[in-house]
Amino acid sequence: MPRERFKTLTQQMFYILLALRREQRGVDILEEIRALTGGRVTIGSGTLYDLLEQFQAQGIIRETRISGRSRSYRITPKGEEMLEEEYRRICAQVEDYRRVTGEEEAP
Repeated sequence: MPRERFKTLTQQMFYILLALRREQRGVDILEEIRALTGGRVTIGSGTLYDLLEQFQAQGIIRETRISGRSRSYRITPKGEEMLEEEYRRICAQVEDYRRVTGEEEAP
């Protein structure tokens, strides 16, 4: 059975949506993700623009401004809901890990 599109988010998808909680251009998104994660998460520009196009087609983000070739985007309420759902899923995984390992707090 094929995986439902955007049912769970990849790490790259998660950080793109997180960055788009405020209006940003593609290049700004890449810089913010790099800074936010200390370089741990990197996204190629081709991947970024492909995901932005897919997110926009699904109503997860919207285009907010066009200036020449530069476009700005922002997350929609649907995207906010997806981001929150993914956050809860990740938190549940952390809790499962802690329960199994007996760890009480993250390192």
